[in-house]
Amino acid sequence: MMGAMTCLFCQIAAGEIPSNQVYADDKAVAFLDINPWHPGHALVIPRRHVADLLADPEALAEIAPAISATAKLLAGKLGAHGVNILSNAGAVAGQEVFHLHVHVVPRYESDPGLRALVKPDSDIDVAEIYWKITRS
Repeated sequence: MMGAMTCLFCQIAAGEIPSNQVYADDKAVAFLDINPWHPGHALVIPRRHVADLLADPEALAEIAPAISATAKLLAGKLGAHGVNILSNAGAVAGQEVFHLHVHVVPRYESDPGLRALVKPDSDIDVAEIYWKITRS
């Protein structure tokens, strides 16, 4: 098991590794995924190290306000018509970074439904999306 000192997401939360941060509060940080499924795909993580929602069921409740705020921000700034919220717990469920993270994926009328949720889109310009979200 990876310790908090070597955890990629702990380092992002601490500001040691740069990210396209779109939201932060005292419990959580949200940043754009570097391999987005859809424009605006963000990850919300607790500031403290928690492996997944099974390791500490209260951690999800702690970051729930950040998840909601991030979803509203993305929908409002990007004109999304809905969002998907997803968290993988454990390798068998597809978790790759073992620090609790919740995917907040804006959804658009042009590509609806669950089947279209996780097909990567290599044409997404993360820098452009970040600019759209963070400009006033």
